[in-house]
Amino acid sequence: MSFVFCLLCILLLPLATAGLALMHQGLGRSRSAAHTMVASLCVLAVASIVFISFGFCTAGVNGGPAHTFLIAGNPWNLIAAERPFAHGIPFDGTPSALVLCFQFFTVGLAAIIPVSTGSDRWRLGPMCLSTALLAAITFPLFTHWAWCGGWLSQLGVNFGLGAGFLDAGGSSTIQVIGGLTALSLAWILGGRRGKYSDDGFAAAIPGHNIVLVLFGCLLALIGWIALNSAGTMLFYAATPALIPKILLNTVLSASASCLAAVFVTRMRYGKPDASLIANGWIAGLVASSASSAFVSLGSSLFIGFVAGAGVMYLVEFLELKLHIDDPGGAISVHAGAGLWGVSAAGVFSTLPTLSGRGQLLAQIIGIAALLGFMLPLIHGLNLLLNVFVKQRVDSDGDRQGMDVRELGAGAYPEFVVHGDEFLPR
Repeated sequence: MSFVFCLLCILLLPLATAGLALMHQGLGRSRSAAHTMVASLCVLAVASIVFISFGFCTAGVNGGPAHTFLIAGNPWNLIAAERPFAHGIPFDGTPSALVLCFQFFTVGLAAIIPVSTGSDRWRLGPMCLSTALLAAITFPLFTHWAWCGGWLSQLGVNFGLGAGFLDAGGSSTIQVIGGLTALSLAWILGGRRGKYSDDGFAAAIPGHNIVLVLFGCLLALIGWIALNSAGTMLFYAATPALIPKILLNTVLSASASCLAAVFVTRMRYGKPDASLIANGWIAGLVASSASSAFVSLGSSLFIGFVAGAGVMYLVEFLELKLHIDDPGGAISVHAGAGLWGVSAAGVFSTLPTLSGRGQLLAQIIGIAALLGFMLPLIHGLNLLLNVFVKQRVDSDGDRQGMDVRELGAGAYPEFVVHGDEFLPR
């Protein structure tokens, strides 16, 4: 019975990816809308092939072959040692096959996050190469550490830190890894044409289709419920009986985050901002993923409210103070809310095996690994790629838009899509 429920949840995971893809193209300029959707498909294709070919060798499954070292008398599982193309994984109804399928879909979800940040200026070829690096190296490495018997998940056994690093639905493994990749690309690509003037003033470049953005939020909700449910069953031995609690906590977190965004934008700008409200909704989903099965309903409301309110200020801080141009707010929504969700899991989890400060310390160690090791690794790989293949489009592409420059035709050929010609250059 658990196998069937888990498989059904995994089959719904692509809805989360579809929702994000619609949001990304709607929050960008109309002259790059088709490019964003084509890029989303290409990224998913590359991530799937590369992960099955090479990435799964590093990610592995819990209890599978791995490279383990003894440090201070304790075994440290650092990296899996699976065979290419998942040879050796039995497709006979065992959990290993479900874990492989779950990773297969979630690597695409992580890979699609930076597409939003690179909107209007990230070339398709380098985008696919960057995705290959994520699917082959960065995503599977942290996946093994957090989900598949790696050293972060062993913190409880080796050092008595609660139940080890806790992240049932991928707030860190999917969302933060994707968000940190987006941050790296934002540094490398720079701002969009017309975004920042010579004196540092940031021009507002609104998304071109907010209706699709909001529809994407609803699609993502279904996929996120499935994501949180499947992850909890696969990595924390939960039964299908826990799915109703996961559903309620996921929706409550997104709802509180959405209303927090309404309140903050209404207070700061006089009227609610639809695009920021959409980001708030996704931020609540992201923050819920770490512990939706292990927190109370009231805690989910608080987690979501903080995520929604915090993302509003983080978006503004990155854009206005640090001059990081992130058209869809992916860095704030996925990295920022993901880190908050991981932290909140250490504070609010009600699992009987967890032990207060010990669990929080395990979560802090996981965050340190993300920021202290994974971010430099991600940025170093993308910088190296940029040396050999220029990631940003040339000045003509900036002017024409990515649809015409890279695809030869626009998404909306019967409409004017260059309404920003008089923005600062």
